[in-house]
Amino acid sequence: MILAATTDESLARMSDVLIYSSMAVYTLAFFAHIAEWVFGSRSKVGRTAAALTPRAGQAPAAAVTVRGKQAGSTAVLDRPKVVTRSAVGTRDVPDGPGAAGGTVKGDLYGRIAVSLTVLAFLVEASGVITRALSVQRAPWGNMYEFSTTFSTVAVGAYLGFLLAKKNVRWIGLPLVTTVLLDLGMAVTWLKTPSDQLVPALDSYWLWIHVSTAIFCGAVFYLGAVATLLYLFRDSYENKLATGGNPGAFARSVLERLPAAASLDKFSYRVNAAVFPLWTFTIIAGAIWAGDAWGRYWGWDAKEVWSFITWVGYAAYLHARATAGWKGRKAAYIALVAFACFLFNYYGVNIFVSSKHSYAGV
Repeated sequence: MILAATTDESLARMSDVLIYSSMAVYTLAFFAHIAEWVFGSRSKVGRTAAALTPRAGQAPAAAVTVRGKQAGSTAVLDRPKVVTRSAVGTRDVPDGPGAAGGTVKGDLYGRIAVSLTVLAFLVEASGVITRALSVQRAPWGNMYEFSTTFSTVAVGAYLGFLLAKKNVRWIGLPLVTTVLLDLGMAVTWLKTPSDQLVPALDSYWLWIHVSTAIFCGAVFYLGAVATLLYLFRDSYENKLATGGNPGAFARSVLERLPAAASLDKFSYRVNAAVFPLWTFTIIAGAIWAGDAWGRYWGWDAKEVWSFITWVGYAAYLHARATAGWKGRKAAYIALVAFACFLFNYYGVNIFVSSKHSYAGV
């Protein structure tokens, strides 16, 4: 017994070391992402993309880029790349060149940032697994464990999109920044010694219910980032379309993001894809509550805010299907729904006494 306890303590200390190590690597990734955006701001590609965006009173334009290669004395032309713009008002705007801005140096720092993010993800995941081994249960029995697992899953989802060749590298900087804040709060204010759960909650439903909640929250987070950036990019495109002159910083950053339509589509797709799983999360929680407390639904604070979050995302999906509520109005609803998820995560656990306050914070 003494040997087992010593082993568990050693694993717990190793988990802490791995979490702190992942924070150090995430910090390096953060600076690499900053370098990507800084060197990408010098990109001629980005400035050209902004110049091609139609403004009020301008006719639709078409840009044809022809690159020539000299083969002996004969010029061989590559297939031309044609970028067309539709009439003003339809907002057929191309995606920006990305954080790297089309520059070699910016792309280099971007690849370094992604590589460091992968390394930090592996180290943090190892810390989460080690924590699970030290407590011999699912590693999300309190807010500290939930936070470390949540950030791991969020980064894993982002890397999964990259692996699937999706254009999501623009999420890298806000994601790494948020992960550092999340882990900083976890190790500073939410740190709880590893311990066992009360017998009523030591159930296989912990693996099912909480794991799906963490995954849903991670994907909802990516959708919220895309939604917020959509609002900024949409305002930027509106200003260009009405003949406005955005500032140099706005041009440098926003012109490199995907078009507002692309951001809107991405946020809608991820939110719509994970919404059925959030529905399952609530149902699974109700079944677990029936096993643990003898009732499926008791209007506990956590249950209420989980349902409010569900209503928020259901309203968002309904708004997307309603012609008058597409675009910015639907985006505001999505952000309110995610704010409800965050309050359910932090506010309920910290400020509200409920049956879910079973392991400190």
